[in-house]
Amino acid sequence: MGEHDINVLGDEQRRAFSQALLEDLQALDRMVQGGNIESGIRRIGAEQELFLINRSYEAHNVADKVLGRLEGNFTPELARFNLEANASPQVLAGSCLMRMEDELAQMVHQARVAAQGENSRILLCGILPTLHQHELGLDAMVQEPRYLALNQILKDLRGSDFSAHIKGLDELRTTHDNVMMEACNTSFQVHFQVGAEEFPKLYNLSQVVTAPVLACAVNSPVLLQHRLWHETRVALFQQSLDARNQSQQKRGSRPRVSFGEKWVDESVMEIFREDVARFRVLLSSDLGESSLTMLDRGEMPPLKALCLFNGTVYRWNRPCYGVKDGVAHLRIENRVLPAGPTVLDEMAGAALFFGLMVAMGEEHKDVRDSMVFDHAKANFMAAARYGLDAQFRWIDGVPITAQRLILDRLLPMAREGLQQKKIDGASIDRYLGVIEERVESGRTGSQWALDSLEAMGERGTPDERHRALTSATYARQQEGEPVHKWRLATLESKPDWRHSFKTVRQLMTRDVFTVHPEDVIDLVASLMDWEHLHRVPVEDNDGKLVGLITQRSLLRVLAKGYGRSNQEPVAVKEIMKAGPLVTIPPEASTLDAMALMRKHKVGSLPVVENDRLVGIVTEHDFVGAAGRLLEEALRND
Repeated sequence: MGEHDINVLGDEQRRAFSQALLEDLQALDRMVQGGNIESGIRRIGAEQELFLINRSYEAHNVADKVLGRLEGNFTPELARFNLEANASPQVLAGSCLMRMEDELAQMVHQARVAAQGENSRILLCGILPTLHQHELGLDAMVQEPRYLALNQILKDLRGSDFSAHIKGLDELRTTHDNVMMEACNTSFQVHFQVGAEEFPKLYNLSQVVTAPVLACAVNSPVLLQHRLWHETRVALFQQSLDARNQSQQKRGSRPRVSFGEKWVDESVMEIFREDVARFRVLLSSDLGESSLTMLDRGEMPPLKALCLFNGTVYRWNRPCYGVKDGVAHLRIENRVLPAGPTVLDEMAGAALFFGLMVAMGEEHKDVRDSMVFDHAKANFMAAARYGLDAQFRWIDGVPITAQRLILDRLLPMAREGLQQKKIDGASIDRYLGVIEERVESGRTGSQWALDSLEAMGERGTPDERHRALTSATYARQQEGEPVHKWRLATLESKPDWRHSFKTVRQLMTRDVFTVHPEDVIDLVASLMDWEHLHRVPVEDNDGKLVGLITQRSLLRVLAKGYGRSNQEPVAVKEIMKAGPLVTIPPEASTLDAMALMRKHKVGSLPVVENDRLVGIVTEHDFVGAAGRLLEEALRND
């Protein structure tokens, strides 16, 4: 989606764009068949995505202002709390990896300086731990036609809200009315230039090596304060951009985000043709001169229609076409690596990928002869779920853990591959050394985050724990050490507790005991006794708050003699307070919540969003917050 001048398609425009797209396919086929695609040289590149956060370690919607302070290869992303920086292409040889790391580090530094001018900060992470769903509205989307149009078109195609259902240590089930859930993800995307004649072989190898490369690079275990997959981006990206309607889902139609379903047999054209056949054209732009006409003149066409269309189909290994200085080329864009934890960690993952692509390209004439495609796909999903604990089916169907595969087989192979390209020894030792130490320790970015949360236990609120995790991530990144050397995040290291007590959402308890209107009051009395509760919300089958049972209402029933043997059981609906109920929305301030409690002389408030119960906040929560703030004040005194 690098194109800025985007048009929403009417029927006539759609037909014109589709015609141009088909011409681009014809032109590319002629170029592939005629030897017009550059070969004999191996270039690499990278795209660095970044989070903008404020002093409270929350998403900060200032991308437009920060970009105004930057020059060079910086571009906006979908959200106003994201940026993207594009590294210069490098020939895969000599000190190219060091040069790429230096350039990326310099761009991150430039972004940090620009962000400071807007009272903001830069963070490298796959998914920001402090994100809340209410921060993902259209007001947080970059206000450019391409994004706004894409959001509306995908929503119209789907015919309903987008949904996400991901199971890990926790389970997240949510719906959202726009595509901004996708903006939770930031990546480190690497490019590997290939010739047309070698594309099928190397693309298939990229599908094979993606799983172990991802397994040791996972860095996104938390989404909306739920512990899910080790690389939750994989599940979230697919679900957040799933534009299939119910009929297409039932038929098993492929989503726009996918790993693929089969090997490539003969040409890159197989992928492009399949995607054009499967997915509807969404957007258009000024396409300029016919690609076939340019090709007839001997000029290499930009294939604008094909490139724009390809930018709306999100394979984890995506073929890309480009023209540089009048020469056409093909690249494999590997999209699986998350941003962070540091630039060094990212480059270590990139070096592993590049080295394996070279070495396995030499070792395997055709990987299809020794691996079933389903094993490659299953390995990828296992890596995303479990990281280094994933169990793989490797070449020739051999079962092996990701950790043993990387240490025993792939690191020596990657070293050989980099040596074949005459990468300098210091670079090889630096980057593959990071991978070796990381895998031996088992400490990926995700494992560090999960270990940190586990060490915090149940102390503090979930918001405090995830803010401490984000704060520690930011601090460790400034130190520059790779993640396997990081100290765990702790609650004590968080610089300012006040940021975790600003809204009801940050304090409320989500795990709420409730009863149904048709339940018997004996159940309510037992529940209050077992769980030491003073009030129990009543919700219907749709999760709508319809009433409240208090200890006082139960005592009134008991005073009337309920419980005698000749009485029928009493239903909750007969004694509950049905309205109007005193409730509060999750985004209300804590001061408003305390004022509401004082006004109505209640010790707790149901937290309601869209008529649905989402939590409860009590006097005890405010006492705990006040205690934390007092402790901090005394420490700083």
